[in-house]
Amino acid sequence: MLIKNEFQVAAPVDKVWQFFGDIPQVAACLPGTELTNDLGDDKYEGQVAVRMGPVRLQFAGKADITERDEAAKRVVVNATGAEEKGRGTKVSVAQDLQLSGAAAQYGRGMISDVSAVLMRDFSVNLADRIDRAERGEAVTSPATAASPASGVTLGIRAALMALRRVFRRFFVPYQATS
Repeated sequence: MLIKNEFQVAAPVDKVWQFFGDIPQVAACLPGTELTNDLGDDKYEGQVAVRMGPVRLQFAGKADITERDEAAKRVVVNATGAEEKGRGTKVSVAQDLQLSGAAAQYGRGMISDVSAVLMRDFSVNLADRIDRAERGEAVTSPATAASPASGVTLGIRAALMALRRVFRRFFVPYQATS
């Protein structure tokens, strides 16, 4: 995919050209970019982190200056990289619940929604702990980290899931699964 962009810089061309000669300064201008290693001979290693809605992508790669043309004020940078975490790991969870007592009075839909909320929170917490451990940050021990799921918050989130399901039935066209 070829993407072209142009922009204006409110500075004389010689100053802009001089600035482009300092690659660490140029990289610092690109949001989410960090140079991690200057390999010498106009070769660099770095990372780029991008957040698109709920998705956070982190790329690690290399860049090297393959061409500098002083007369034309042209620099060519060849950059390659790959997503550090790949596409992720799919985890499947099956639950066989036998409910009794007060919990048994709730319907299957409500129990399913509460379970979905808990699993969503679990997956976020799991990814967060893995990320923190990879960065070398202290991760609290399991014994001290446990906090109860809030009944009110959990109930509201499950109720919102149920409402979305109802609205989808009435307002989203039916699509047969294949």
